[in-house]
Amino acid sequence: MKIIHQIPPIYDQNSKILILGTMPSPKSRENQIYYGHPQNRFWTIMAEILNSPFPENNTDKINLLKSKNIALWDVLYSCDIEGASDSSIKNPVPNNIKSIIEKSQIKYIFTTGKKAFELYNKYCLEDTGIEAISLPSTSPANFRYSLKKLCDEYSQILKYI
Repeated sequence: MKIIHQIPPIYDQNSKILILGTMPSPKSRENQIYYGHPQNRFWTIMAEILNSPFPENNTDKINLLKSKNIALWDVLYSCDIEGASDSSIKNPVPNNIKSIIEKSQIKYIFTTGKKAFELYNKYCLEDTGIEAISLPSTSPANFRYSLKKLCDEYSQILKYI
């Protein structure tokens, strides 16, 4: 199924790091927020490593990231994808990542999962000139990583904000 990205990037002029996923899942598109599936661990991880209460609604989620100078977006503008399976992505078209870098203080980019890292390197790295740091996927399908292990991995962003 052809999907066109419809969730705006979360960032402002003070953003210092950018976290990139691949493409919003069906649940994220339905809820109009990144990592919107209730079983995805992204927001739990962010609250934990940022020493903040869990953000209960979309506004709180956006405010949490902006208050810590963290931007959030996806590598892809559009693609053909089955459900939320990154392995099914075909015909990818990248977002213009450079456009938000130019309007912010972003100097570091992190990707959530191997596919986001691969797509960023293939389609965006040359344009941005910023090497990405790969983080593990927060999807519940990534059962190899416990919540504690994910928090340990994601805590490396703290030295850049």
